[in-house]
Amino acid sequence: MDPSLRIRAVHLAVSSLETSVGFYRSVVGLELLSEGSEVAVLGTPAGKPLLHLTRLAEPAPAPPGSTGLFHAAILFPDRRALAAAAKRLTVAGARLTGASDHGVSEALYLRDPDDIGLELYADRPRDAWPATPAGGIDIFTAPLDLYDLLSTDHEPGGAVPPGTTIGHVHLRVSDPDRSVRFYRDVLGLDLVAEVPLAAFLSAGGYHHHVGVNAWETAGGRPAPEHAPGLRLVEMELGDGEAIERLARRLKAAGVEMVHDGDHVALHDPDRIPLAFEAA
Repeated sequence: MDPSLRIRAVHLAVSSLETSVGFYRSVVGLELLSEGSEVAVLGTPAGKPLLHLTRLAEPAPAPPGSTGLFHAAILFPDRRALAAAAKRLTVAGARLTGASDHGVSEALYLRDPDDIGLELYADRPRDAWPATPAGGIDIFTAPLDLYDLLSTDHEPGGAVPPGTTIGHVHLRVSDPDRSVRFYRDVLGLDLVAEVPLAAFLSAGGYHHHVGVNAWETAGGRPAPEHAPGLRLVEMELGDGEAIERLARRLKAAGVEMVHDGDHVALHDPDRIPLAFEAA
């Protein structure tokens, strides 16, 4: 896989566009870039889209055990920006579902109005990432010192900083071994770490661009179309040649896809839509 791969944007279907836009603006701090009666786009103050929200006409909850999105992870450029986000969550009265130190990063977890999982995080410098005895990246989970984070000097403000991105997506899958075979052996990502019923994969030495788990979804099926949740993960590669190389890999593996110039669209084994475009 092209080492410059990154997550460009995530598309979500929501039950109330107005409610979700309000949440992502006031609680998460994203800027509203465009809004219509059916679709809204939110992103950074620099105009970079990160989330595309589409209103569902007749929403209904997904059945328990459905595959799809575990969380979308918004990556802040530094710890000061994450501290500002933590302060914003506190002022908004948002309820955290978790706060973790992963060694490679510090992360806050919460859920949006449709119970869609979100992670807000900041990476530690790469030279400070813990290593496994075999020389790999050691991703662990320990309690995050929220008091220390909130006491960090930060710039006050209601919006995310311009350098904010989607750092990774973590997916709920039916068979993590099958997902690893697809994301590693077909797409070409590196397997960084595995834990029971979960795995983390990346390009370019990152700790992970894609996480997969079957902690609650082993043998599960995709959520129905009327359920709020993930509709597309947009990924970006360095150039058109990287797209061509990916298309050749997919063709050799017999994966059904749409290849149109600098764009490739496909589904993973759990029917999660993915799109790759050239930068």
